[in-house]
Amino acid sequence: MIRLLYFAWVRAQIGIDEERQTPPKTPLTVAEMLDWLPTLSDGHALAMEQRERLRVAVNQEFAELDTVINAGDEVAVFPPVTGG
Repeated sequence: MIRLLYFAWVRAQIGIDEERQTPPKTPLTVAEMLDWLPTLSDGHALAMEQRERLRVAVNQEFAELDTVINAGDEVAVFPPVTGG
């Protein structure tokens, strides 16, 4: 099981800010997770339509598509952050 956190418009489209899910396999990569998330609900599918705009953090560290996610990890999905 992994803990998934959603922020900003990702959270709005999915309709929740946090959930725990058991992916079809572990470990899996961030890319595999992003392929799997749209299968969870229509809201997840809507949010993942813009996946090229998303950032992911695994255990509070920015992750690349090939970063490995293990059972028990915390994964945050959010749009790019800008600021001044």
